[in-house]
Amino acid sequence: MRSLFYLYYLILLLSLISAYAKNHNNADLVRTSCAHASYPDICLRTLSSYSGVTNTPRNLARAGVKVSLSRSKAAANFLAQLKSQSKREKIALRDCIELMGNSMDELSETLSELQHLRSGDFRWHMSNVETWVSAALTNENTCLDGFKEVEGYTRSDVKKKITNVARVTSNALYLIDLLDNSHGKTVEISTAAQEGTTTAGSSGALIHSCRLCPPRATEQHSCEASLYLCTATISSGGGSADMDQA
Repeated sequence: MRSLFYLYYLILLLSLISAYAKNHNNADLVRTSCAHASYPDICLRTLSSYSGVTNTPRNLARAGVKVSLSRSKAAANFLAQLKSQSKREKIALRDCIELMGNSMDELSETLSELQHLRSGDFRWHMSNVETWVSAALTNENTCLDGFKEVEGYTRSDVKKKITNVARVTSNALYLIDLLDNSHGKTVEISTAAQEGTTTAGSSGALIHSCRLCPPRATEQHSCEASLYLCTATISSGGGSADMDQA
């Protein structure tokens, strides 16, 4: 009976250690990836509090797009409740609601595309993703432009709301670019790991093989998981895996 108790205790302890290690490495990847985002503080706050999985560059990119889509929906609902005070304001609101609807469609398409990424046609999928998120960002900026000639509280409220959406969308686009870059570098890293060497990437940054990843990451996870950390570090210009919601 005592041996069974100790076995149960050991299994529970190992589970807790594994969960802590996973959460710690997720936080490392979020911090590393957000460090050079368009709006680092917003990126860190929104993704640190994100309830989904953020343990790989792809999951991180999907999280960024989901945040943008959620903010876009909230902004569209907000716009729909506003009462226009003038003809110009009415036109600006109508156009902005339509633009936000287009953005939501494009971000939804992006999530679907990210879900079906495959190595063979990775570049084609990524081209679609980058095009759609860029279009969503353009829509948001166009909405803001439509209120330049509008005065009063409505303009101020809309500007605050849409600016926040545009910033998280800009961060999402950055995370997508990071994923695109990390894909090519993962191939280089994997080759280097097999050869037990290091190689210089096109950016001149040193690309580490798996066995040269930080010991903590290598010990806690498989070689593949360690590569995620190395790749994210190199992509964002760092040298180690330890590197708003308005």
